[in-house]
Amino acid sequence: MRNNLAVASYLFPHPIPTWPDTPMSYIYTRPQEKESIPWWKRNSVTIPFRIGLSVALLIVILKSMDGIDWDELIPDWNRQTAFWTIGAFIFTLIGFILGAIRWQRVLRALGVHQSIWRLFSHYMAGQFVSNFLPTTVGGDVIRIGRLTRDTDDAPVSFTSVVFERLSGWLVLPVITLLGFAINPGLTGLGTSTRVPLVVAMVTLLALILVILLLGSNRIGKGLQNRQGLLRFANAVHLGIDRLKGNPKSAREVIISAFAYQFALLLAAGCAVEALGIDEVGLTALMAFIPAVLIIQVLPLGIGGLGVREGTLVVFLSGIDVSNEQALALGLALYALTLVNSFIGLPMLVFGGRKGSKTNDIESSTL
Repeated sequence: MRNNLAVASYLFPHPIPTWPDTPMSYIYTRPQEKESIPWWKRNSVTIPFRIGLSVALLIVILKSMDGIDWDELIPDWNRQTAFWTIGAFIFTLIGFILGAIRWQRVLRALGVHQSIWRLFSHYMAGQFVSNFLPTTVGGDVIRIGRLTRDTDDAPVSFTSVVFERLSGWLVLPVITLLGFAINPGLTGLGTSTRVPLVVAMVTLLALILVILLLGSNRIGKGLQNRQGLLRFANAVHLGIDRLKGNPKSAREVIISAFAYQFALLLAAGCAVEALGIDEVGLTALMAFIPAVLIIQVLPLGIGGLGVREGTLVVFLSGIDVSNEQALALGLALYALTLVNSFIGLPMLVFGGRKGSKTNDIESSTL
């Protein structure tokens, strides 16, 4: 997300003094000239590097196995396998719909009302770009650009995607901690316990620190007319300020974020059943999968490929899941996202027309 939003910040690089009463629509103006991109950030360099890194990570995982048991890596196909596989795809799609609902709730907190199906179109177009067109200008930037076209309010569009993402950083570590709390038997597993717990606590503490710092009016005033990452921080501050004044909307954002993540957990649970991994139950999914999702955000590889699988091998080894099954689960989760993202192709091609603002959008007053 960081790379995507950094690219998005090129769209709005010139802040104008607005504190505290100017509408958010006038926080930024469009650039006069496109900034040059350093050679090491260009697609011609980053994409081959990330693909190579994913391949290298998968090779390391395979080399670490003392021979591959293909029966565990590839399950027998039968009615039960088909049933759970279909369930996994359905819950993944439900998760995407809930992701669009989460985005809608963030927008409502910011004073913007958009149709859920319009947002779902933008959301799936972004998913397709992120998973099939691995460029530095990712799906988040597609969403920001298309929502801006609908609302004529680029900064609010930018802030909505930031907060839609940040809600995940709140929910994911909480689910991991709940998983370990509900099932104490998952503690004391060495690395399989320590790493997800450390990831969850560090993520949660970092988010709390960001909210406390950027929620301060004093710091907010100091973020005016800033460049680079401070421009991103200014958007976060303005979003926090709006959410503090609208606790009902803040609760709706958090509830929808939990619903989104639990839908993806249910999809993972269906994948576990399809693969016949008996050792992994709901609490194990709660404890380990969110930590995996946090780690795979690291800009290593394509779509987390290699990072996700390696992390699952480490985590699930503590509950006696074979390396082959852990690898198969990681690849299955990637396939679920990849195949469902293909729904976004027609939405990417045909869904970019400017939507009607009649009765849908309420002007922002941030």
